Amino acid sequence: MKLSGARSCEIPENAFLRRYRERGSYADCYVAEVEGAVSQAAFVHAFYTTTLFKVERLLLKWFASRPSTDQEAKEFAAGSKASFAAWRVEDRDAGQLLVSAGRTRSWFMASPVNGGAGDALVTRLFFGSAVLARPSRKSGKPELGLAFHALLGFHRLYSRALLQAAVSRLRAGRNAVAR
Repeated sequence: MKLSGARSCEIPENAFLRRYRERGSYADCYVAEVEGAVSQAAFVHAFYTTTLFKVERLLLKWFASRPSTDQEAKEFAAGSKASFAAWRVEDRDAGQLLVSAGRTRSWFMASPVNGGAGDALVTRLFFGSAVLARPSRKSGKPELGLAFHALLGFHRLYSRALLQAAVSRLRAGRNAVAR
């Protein structure tokens, strides 16, 4: 099995995130693979402690008074904290985590797969987002708004970059242990 960088994919059938797509909200999903077994907790911890995400954490500290530490990220990922910075746990099991912050949702899933004949175990890491529509003031119909549509291209690029940064962090951790 050839390992890949972060790419867009369909939301898996069993994903917590799927409920939002089914309700008409915007939802996306990205996937990447890493060699070996990676737990959902290790994935979430790596994600929230990448250099790229630390920029977002800094902005949340400055503009939303939501400071956070790497230790808090570790506790949140492990399930011993129900909140981290701006996020609150909405749903969690051994392989998935769905968190909410206002009208947005972030979703993580780690899924082990066998690479095939003689290939080593690979973990498929999924990251997705949902943005909940709100009723239009004029029509009452759900809509996402102009700001959402204006930032959608950036969101998609940023989501892939965040997932790839987490993958790189996980791989670097394995390489450091292997030395």
